[in-house]
Amino acid sequence: MNRELPWLHPQRVALLEQGLAERILVLDGAMGTMIQRLGLEEADYRGERFAPGYDSRHPPADGRARELKGNNDLLLLTRPEAIAAIHRAYLEAGADLVETNTFNATAISQADYGLEHMVYELNRAGAAVARQVCDEVEAASGRPRFVVGVLGPTSRTASISPDVNDPGFRNTSFDQLREAYREAAEGLIDGGADTLMVETVFDTLNAKAALFAIAEAFDARGARLPVMVSGTITDASGRTLSGQTAEAFHHSLAHARPLSIGLNCALGARELRPHIEALAAVAECHISAHPNAGLPNAFGGYDETPEQMAAVLRGFAEAGLLNLVGGCCGTTPDHIRAIAGAVRGLPPRRLPGAPA
Repeated sequence: MNRELPWLHPQRVALLEQGLAERILVLDGAMGTMIQRLGLEEADYRGERFAPGYDSRHPPADGRARELKGNNDLLLLTRPEAIAAIHRAYLEAGADLVETNTFNATAISQADYGLEHMVYELNRAGAAVARQVCDEVEAASGRPRFVVGVLGPTSRTASISPDVNDPGFRNTSFDQLREAYREAAEGLIDGGADTLMVETVFDTLNAKAALFAIAEAFDARGARLPVMVSGTITDASGRTLSGQTAEAFHHSLAHARPLSIGLNCALGARELRPHIEALAAVAECHISAHPNAGLPNAFGGYDETPEQMAAVLRGFAEAGLLNLVGGCCGTTPDHIRAIAGAVRGLPPRRLPGAPA
């Protein structure tokens, strides 16, 4: 990534860097968990724009109509007020940064719904909705609030074959991923994101494609945004799906000189701690953690209460491990409120080489 480029929004970057120097900043919690609580049906996802018969105006890329229920990213166009309300709830609970509702807004993932042609619009809308709410809350509270433009892992992996009988087969390529991420990144930038986050990385090659695409977008504009990276340790093995430890994950992506590197999803806070410790021991950038609300139960839900999760994450902060903290699957504004209270007043992790 060309680090010589100027900042796209230098005043916003200065505010973010000031906040990181002064305290542990708080990320928001799960978007999907909050959307599930709304109990939306097919008609809600379609709205007027994608109502039955919409194909003549917005046909699926392959001409085959599909159900759209579950395409949470599409709610940015059909129910933007619902997404804005979720952002607002997290900000009012104490979040400093909210992540855009664009986890699956790439052509690769939207192909499942035949909506890959909507990707730029989805990402631009995702950043714009979050931007408006952040600006309103910032004006009312006097405290800066930031939009994190999310680039999810996509539904494919460049490093692992999906066919156990053909280990050499791949259902995507670096260039396909790069093109998908470039389109998404352009929309997030145009929509007003303060930073970009390559999130829930289970395959580091996917993340490298995303970072390459982001660098291309920045070079084309002659300016850049801060970039954050967050991987996911998939199970008790302590490795990503593509086989890397937390340290190896860091070393593979440190060349991009991210604003922060961290871990989210898959594990609860207690299980995530040793891997955050490993990252904190080697990273020269800020460290983020937004774990799940414990491990999933037999029904796929999450049982860790806000108080339980906050107590564990306070231990992270007391050990000097954190610069940014929030929640992933199963977390709610109540979790973020408790986490924000638990880390309030505790100093952020000191960057290596920074004055004591």
